[in-house]
Amino acid sequence: MKIAVLPGDGIGPEVTAEAVAVLEALGLPGLVLFEGDVGGAAYHRHGVPLPDETLDMARAADAILFGAVGDPTCDALERHLRPEQAILGLRKQLGLFANLRPAQVFAGLTHLSPLRADIAGGLDMLIVRELTGDVYFGAKGQRTNDAGEREGWDAMSYAETEVRRIAHVAFRAAQAAGLPLTSVDKANVLETSQLWRDVVVEVAAQYPGVALDHMYVDNAAMQVVSHPERFGVVLTGNLFGDILSDLASAAVGSIGLLPSASLGERETDHGTFGLYEPIHGSAPDIAGQGKANPMATILSAAMMLRHSFGLETEAARIETAVAAALADGILGGDLGGSHGTAAIGAAVRERL
Repeated sequence: MKIAVLPGDGIGPEVTAEAVAVLEALGLPGLVLFEGDVGGAAYHRHGVPLPDETLDMARAADAILFGAVGDPTCDALERHLRPEQAILGLRKQLGLFANLRPAQVFAGLTHLSPLRADIAGGLDMLIVRELTGDVYFGAKGQRTNDAGEREGWDAMSYAETEVRRIAHVAFRAAQAAGLPLTSVDKANVLETSQLWRDVVVEVAAQYPGVALDHMYVDNAAMQVVSHPERFGVVLTGNLFGDILSDLASAAVGSIGLLPSASLGERETDHGTFGLYEPIHGSAPDIAGQGKANPMATILSAAMMLRHSFGLETEAARIETAVAAALADGILGGDLGGSHGTAAIGAAVRERL
């Protein structure tokens, strides 16, 4: 079990250290950890945000545990030298095309959600977002039309192979968890979405045990904040997934509890290669103060055990320990509590 640990900047080293301690507390046989530089930390040491040695380490690993990147001292650098280019480079170089983001309101924390408590309690979904296609990566430009006005244009497209591979990821996740799958599109007006829906239906035939329904994205946004309990696994494209995942995350009440995974096509001896990270940033304003909530990174490590190593029991142990710590009032400052980074990590380990 070879894991590349890339702590990054700001609070990244603090939260990844606690996640690593949780992994080590499980006593996993054959666990080997390597640490590399990324982001601003890498720039200051190597002159680039993603050094070749870090990329080589990532390629040789079975999975990556990533902290956060972002360093205010690098804000004036040319774009290709900024810390954020590290995560973009890793996704591109490693062929990561599927983003998995759970959104769950834990018991006893419904008061943190902007949603009404009876609605927030039903929020427990997994959003599977395609990362490499759609309008973000299509042709685009600006031009002057025949009337002399400036126009901006962007091309939205998906190839059926792109839709098919992300659909398989979502159906496998739904199948493993025993959950229904909702495919979100805009097939009533977009040809891209019509192809998306057609291919998803074709893939669904290979997963007869997974209930599938389709929903237009505008309705999906409304349902996420009014009837979140109707969702299990949500499958969608890059643009719609970007918006829906942030909407669901905001409904949770704190980004300090939200993990994520980015998966590729490469299969290792243990499972699917992936990169796992909290959705929060580097938070330089609290870096080094022991205030950061490490739970999102710890939960990212649980996702890593599930998706890249097939260790469902161990992943569930971590998730149960996090839920138990929260239920016992082990809350960071982001949740209205006073527990620090190390105390939260220790509390999770005690409950394994």
